[in-house]
Amino acid sequence: MTDDPQGPAELDRHDRAILSVLAAEGRLPVADVARRIGLSKSPTQARLKRLEAEGVITGYRAQIDAIRLGLDHVAFVEVRLRDTSETSLAAFNAAVSKVPEIEQAHMIAGNFDYLLKVRTASMSDYRRVLAEAISTLPNVAGTSTFVAMEAVKDEVVSGL
Repeated sequence: MTDDPQGPAELDRHDRAILSVLAAEGRLPVADVARRIGLSKSPTQARLKRLEAEGVITGYRAQIDAIRLGLDHVAFVEVRLRDTSETSLAAFNAAVSKVPEIEQAHMIAGNFDYLLKVRTASMSDYRRVLAEAISTLPNVAGTSTFVAMEAVKDEVVSGL
């Protein structure tokens, strides 16, 4: 591993195999992970603990089908800010993290500053979130919305 916690991790083929297996099936017992990657249980468990301690594995969670929960309206929102100073960006980032309907937020290099993925139950719910939450985020100068009609590919990290 590298000393920089934000830098790329130095992973060998066994580490990548562990990550690949867990990305697809996070609830697998260590013995099953070990069998799939061709190591015994003890070294596999040691590698898992190291990957967790070094922040390569940041947690385990269930993948939930949002459509089955009635949250089938997905909008991508381009956000332009009035001010892009570090203080303004930090305020925007902190505020975005408090809006539960925003699934993802990415700072963008381009004609706008952020791209948000927003999931709601309906267009009317999205309009409410846009008016009451997104438009009132710190330093928002304007937004453009693109509504997704269908998710063609929506997968976990691959290519490990």
